[in-house]
Order: sequence, then structure tokens, then C-alpha cells
Amino acid sequence: MQVLSCRRGAPLMEMPEYRETHHRSPGGIDMPRPRPVGAPRDGRGFTLVELMITMAVAVVLIMIAVPSFRTMTLSNKLTTVANDMVGAINVARMEAIKSNSFTQLCSDSSANNTSDPLGNACNTSPQPGAVYALINGAPTPVRAPVAGIVMPLKFNGSMAALRFSGNGLGYGVGTTTPFDNTVADICTSSISADNHRVIKMHSGSIIVTSTSSGACP
Repeated sequence: MQVLSCRRGAPLMEMPEYRETHHRSPGGIDMPRPRPVGAPRDGRGFTLVELMITMAVAVVLIMIAVPSFRTMTLSNKLTTVANDMVGAINVARMEAIKSNSFTQLCSDSSANNTSDPLGNACNTSPQPGAVYALINGAPTPVRAPVAGIVMPLKFNGSMAALRFSGNGLGYGVGTTTPFDNTVADICTSSISADNHRVIKMHSGSIIVTSTSSGACP
């Protein structure tokens, strides 16, 4: 609001600034002058057209951003779960070396875990990524299962069960050859590109994680 100052006792209508915005009616009442057609508005609000344009632009931006955000979120989840699985493999290896005993990285498949003491411990419930160590002939839990492998994330097939010996090498359960294959393929069908995280072990010790695209059955 504009504050007009004047000398004491001077009528407002004698002031040029006041006369620009007011006029005196025939009845002697000071009234604001009407705003000319096309003159800029004095207020600071939005017109209906401006509001509609703003909303339309906002809707377009949201439609573009939401799918990209979902893709980024799922991609980050895949990477996080894959990193957790690699961490579980390393825990199983280090525990085997530390205790100079056998450890097992559990599979989500009972057939892969087998039915010896360590395998039976893995089979008590679906525990993909859990680690058990054989201490004094009894299975002892070392690490909890890998969390986060829930829809829309899942295994492409089933993950391998790995048995580590005191020398730190990993073997397929029931085999005597160092493991050289895919440990787990974690994927999602909710995105179409870079939707697989494949964890492989070479020569029983070298872990490699890669990203690929393809169907996730």
C-alpha cells in the first residue's frame, strides 16, 4: 500500500499523486479512478489461463519424471542386493578361513543345499545368502539371509549353494572342483534394460558382478 504524505492541513485532492488515482464524484466524495481497459493489473495473483498453463506444464514434467525415477529406484535396488550377495560370499569365505572349518552359502533351493548338516540348516526355511559354519560338528549361523530379494526382484532360476573349506576356496556343494559358474542372477521384469545383476565365481575365489538386459521369467 502506498502511503502519501502531505503538509499539515493540505487537502488530499491538491496532491498530484492522489489525483492520478482518485477523482471527486458530483456528490463531493473522493473515489478511485477506474482502471483503463488493457491496463496492467495492480495485484500479484494468477489469471485462470496462467494457472491452467502452469498445471499443464507440471503434469507433463511429472509424466516424464515418474518412469525415470522408478527405473532408477529399481536399478539401485538390484545393485544393492547384488552387493549384499557378494558380501555374503566373502563372509562365508572369511569364516571358513578363520575357523578352519567348512561353511556354506545357502541357496534358495533345497536341492542345491543338499541334506547334510550344513544343507539341512540352510533348508530350515528359504534363506538365500545365509551363511552357516560347521563348528564342532554342529551348524552355527554366521550371517542372516540377504534381504530385498522380493517382488519385483527375483532370481532368474535358482542361486547356487557354495561350500567353503579352510583354504578359502569355494566349491559347489557335493563337488570337489572349485566353483566356476554363476552364483546368482537377480533380475526384475519391471524394467526392460539393465535389469539383471549376474554374480559369478571363477576358480573358486574370483567374484565378478555384471549388468545385462533380457527377459526375467
